[in-house]
Amino acid sequence: MQELIETKPSVMSSDEPDRPTQPGTFLSRQTGNSGLAPGAGDVDFPVCVVLPAGGSGERTGLLTPKQFCLLLSRPLISYTIQTFERVSWIQTIVVVVAKENMDLMAGIIQRFRHTKVRVVPGGSTRHRSIRNGVLALKEDEGSIAGRPKVIIIHDAVRPFVEEDFLYKITMAARGQGAAGAIRPLVSTVIATTSEGYLDHSLERAKYRASEMPQGFAYDVIHEAYERCTEADFDFGTECLHLVLQYCSTNAKLVEGPPTLWKVTYKRDLAAAESIVKDTLSQSLCMITGGREHARMLADTLHKAFFALQMELDIIPDLTGDNVRYLFKTWNFIQFSINDSALDTIETTFQALEAANQTLLHPVVVVWVNVSTLDGGASEPAAIMELASAAKLRNILLYGIHLQQSKDPECWERSVSKVAEMTSALIRERSPAFAGQLLQA
Repeated sequence: MQELIETKPSVMSSDEPDRPTQPGTFLSRQTGNSGLAPGAGDVDFPVCVVLPAGGSGERTGLLTPKQFCLLLSRPLISYTIQTFERVSWIQTIVVVVAKENMDLMAGIIQRFRHTKVRVVPGGSTRHRSIRNGVLALKEDEGSIAGRPKVIIIHDAVRPFVEEDFLYKITMAARGQGAAGAIRPLVSTVIATTSEGYLDHSLERAKYRASEMPQGFAYDVIHEAYERCTEADFDFGTECLHLVLQYCSTNAKLVEGPPTLWKVTYKRDLAAAESIVKDTLSQSLCMITGGREHARMLADTLHKAFFALQMELDIIPDLTGDNVRYLFKTWNFIQFSINDSALDTIETTFQALEAANQTLLHPVVVVWVNVSTLDGGASEPAAIMELASAAKLRNILLYGIHLQQSKDPECWERSVSKVAEMTSALIRERSPAFAGQLLQA
């Protein structure tokens, strides 16, 4: 949804919104562990979310609606749901989908273990779908928490929104009755004549792009939908306009971050996947097995990864207090010397699965096998077989063979190459290369 508002503010948006470089904490898996926004403890009233997800995605040029397109083998809408599920003060997320996609959406919820979600059928237009979501929450009046005081409306294809901004929208809606995100216009907006000539242009500094999320007091948005016309339902797209027209509620407009952009075209799916990959690739953990040789290698690798802007943690195993590293990263280096250590790798796999680390994102395990001058590389067939089974568990296993050298300069070059290869494997996360044993 994108509209035009004037900055005595009114709102519209461009087809080329800003692209984020860092989506922050959106990958956090655990509900309530996203780190509270400043003042989030003030949200002592029921807050729910409506995600309209009934679009056909015609502008992507794909057969699959964009909200169901896969990013790293996971539907885009699952990332958006996760963004809201991790916020402890959000109670319910109503996903509104086309009737023919109800079963598909239910399967996504079950597979990725979303817990706060309710699915309802959509209408023939955007406003009808949102109204269905709003009415579904009215049914909560008899529950312990009661119906929500504030509803956040957000697009299912905008997965990168932070908790601190959700808090700003929520509190503004609570105080004003309505609130909406805005962004500066990227391009100048012009009006054309019916013959295709320039009529006039708008002063860009006076206008803003209307983005999502938007927040509303429940009674305000409910009344607006009760009073609006069939023409509003058929042709309207802007909820802020409805509450102004039918409830005289003038929304508070909140400047949003560049991470609010919307997946609209096919190229946006690639950009979104790239952002997810970049975020997953910021850190890794090396499991040394407690070997001194591995510790020495790890110290050298630490410097190499620092130069590649990746944070490396070094631990002997994944037991005791070290279990916390299972929840810190999605990338691991498993070290061995002169042997395949396949049993140790399998133990790591089991720990990842027990922690549900493989549920939402593919985990990368890079096995670094060091051979002394008297040793040799392990059988490639062994790692290929193990990697094939691991892919079914959403784990990508790669192998790197490193030959020990007594020449310090040669050794340092080889270790740097290990870091570069590992970084490339982690950042790309390609299933096609899983099971390959590379030579450093």
